[in-house]
Amino acid sequence: MLFARDRSAATEQEPEIVDDLKQQLADRQEHNAFLLETIRSLLVFLKDFSMDLNEAEVDSGRFRQEIDALSEKFANTPKTRSLAGIYRRFKKKIYAFITGQKSYLAAREAEFKEIIDLLTRAMAALDADNQVFNQAIYRQAEKIEDLKQLDDIRKIKTSLSVGVDRLRTAVREKRMKDNRRLERLSKRVQTLHRELEATRAESMTDGLTGVSNRKALDGHLIDLVERNHARREPFCILLLDIDDFKAVNDTFGHQVGDRVLIAVAGQCRTIIRDNDFIARYGGEEFAVVIPGISLRVARKRAQQLCRRIAETHYELDEEQEQRVLGVTVSIGVSRYRRGDSVSSVLKRADKALYAAKGAGKNQVVTEKQVS
Repeated sequence: MLFARDRSAATEQEPEIVDDLKQQLADRQEHNAFLLETIRSLLVFLKDFSMDLNEAEVDSGRFRQEIDALSEKFANTPKTRSLAGIYRRFKKKIYAFITGQKSYLAAREAEFKEIIDLLTRAMAALDADNQVFNQAIYRQAEKIEDLKQLDDIRKIKTSLSVGVDRLRTAVREKRMKDNRRLERLSKRVQTLHRELEATRAESMTDGLTGVSNRKALDGHLIDLVERNHARREPFCILLLDIDDFKAVNDTFGHQVGDRVLIAVAGQCRTIIRDNDFIARYGGEEFAVVIPGISLRVARKRAQQLCRRIAETHYELDEEQEQRVLGVTVSIGVSRYRRGDSVSSVLKRADKALYAAKGAGKNQVVTEKQVS
């Protein structure tokens, strides 16, 4: 009987033990989630710490891609032993990058010192030029001072007039010379600035449609996802595909196909705001990124764009048998969720787009409708 009572007491305690273990497990899961979010935030800060350098010594672009890959692995690798091995490999890369960046900055500092020395010598030469000017002014001032020795007022007036004219001429010549130098320098700086901006814009722009290209889109989405690790700034993606675009190219030729792409890009521009982002995602696909809106509002914007494109018709050249062409688009919509990566939020938009195609095209489908 004593054994039976002990067994009964143990049985009564089992629910309490199970509840306690469940609570410990929930606490541990919450703790692990917090640590993961902290690590990913620190990785974002580490990327921001890296300077925009793409030199042989310091390839910041590649380093940031590796940090993105590390962040993804931390999010998707469940086993601690695997994470430890991944971290050990990346730790060496991070240390090598930081060391390389410090060495690069030290070398650039030495170069800046040389530039400062060069500018110092140039200023010395300019100062010598100013000394010549100052000496000319001083000589004229001495001559004016000598006028006090003249008794004839007419001679004083004549000499004074000549002296003042010479002073004015010297000042005018100096000013013109300085202005020419400043103008040449200003034009050179403006030219360099325009060339830099043009090169930067060209590398991020689709050559045919004039909207951003895939490279710019990837960078924009990476930046949005990273910011969401530190503070909540959700966004929606509209992934748009021109229906039966291959048939347009096959029937009317690639020149007409290019004109259709340009026209659709123009239609996309009509629905975007200043802080929205549009890019050519692929051959006949476009992506529109809209921050700060719900999935429902994004769906309405997408339906508005879908109708506008379907209602627009384009006149063809006279050599075409068909004189008017109309196209439609299918659109998939997704919204950023906490913990999303660039690939995951794009994958849901692509899945919704595929569903819109399968449902008959010329329509909008959201991730909510296919989940």
